[in-house]
Amino acid sequence: MIGSIYIIYIILESGVTTTNDMMMNSVYAIISSVMLVLLVFPAYISDAFITTTHTSTTKTINIRSTPLCSTKKDDSSDDFISDFCIGTNTFWRNLVIEPVKNYVDVQPAETTVNKDSDALTKLTSPPEVPGIPRPVWLTILGSVPTALGWYGYYKFSVEEELYQYELQEIGKVSGAGGYGTLFPFVYGIIIGFPLTLLHVPGGELLIQAAGIWILAGQMNLYRRVNELCTEDETIKAELELTEPPLWEYWAVLPPPLDVVVGLRQVHFLSEYWRVKRGYPKEKDIIAEELFPFISMKERFTLKQFFRRPKYWFWFTTNWEDFDNIPLLKD
Repeated sequence: MIGSIYIIYIILESGVTTTNDMMMNSVYAIISSVMLVLLVFPAYISDAFITTTHTSTTKTINIRSTPLCSTKKDDSSDDFISDFCIGTNTFWRNLVIEPVKNYVDVQPAETTVNKDSDALTKLTSPPEVPGIPRPVWLTILGSVPTALGWYGYYKFSVEEELYQYELQEIGKVSGAGGYGTLFPFVYGIIIGFPLTLLHVPGGELLIQAAGIWILAGQMNLYRRVNELCTEDETIKAELELTEPPLWEYWAVLPPPLDVVVGLRQVHFLSEYWRVKRGYPKEKDIIAEELFPFISMKERFTLKQFFRRPKYWFWFTTNWEDFDNIPLLKD
């Protein structure tokens, strides 16, 4: 969803008239943004941490003065990624005012939300570990009236829940958490957009870097949801899955295809947390009836999605497949 806004901005801002122009601008944006992230951002992180302590719900993680280097003896790539993510999370967390941090601090499961909690409690609750089940209908209920404002809080919460859950379970992380994922994007847009309006050099690059950061984080979120849903055979069976449910690369597809995978992520992550907490299954009319593609157990391809209208809407579930179109055949 956030990715959709960024992609639309890039297309409008570039003023392109041909596909080649669009491709060239996209390539330039990706290269320049990734270089900015790789070259500049780590410098800020390593300067920011002399001795820092990060506290989870059950563990305390001590971060060295150079968190980009592994804190483990085996010096594996997993340790490097974990240290980088912990450093990123802590750096951006330190920029948030204390009252906000106190409100959104991760709590143990059922501190605020239990299986009988109402919608408002779930929408306004701080993150918990294991995470709060937030079905699609609840996410839409919070996002639409607030013009996607609440979705920003959703994004922060699910990332921070996964971050703290990984620390609790294995002592390592594979994502930057709510602070490290959302706030670089927010600051990049807040600072970059006025600079762009004033034609200050670097403004567009900052916005592009922010967009690449949030898209990369979204792809990583899909990867982590896939792993969670399939790594335990009991949970996999409870979710009725035979394979990972999401295609990570759909995050970079243009709207509405990126929204398709985004809604599926919301559904399957919510179902994972529901099973993890031992809550009974509740029907999500949005995901299971109105838009069947959201809850489909099959990880369908683009061709299959376009070929099979039964996936689309409640009123197309009885339509026949478009098997007579060669382009849509596997």
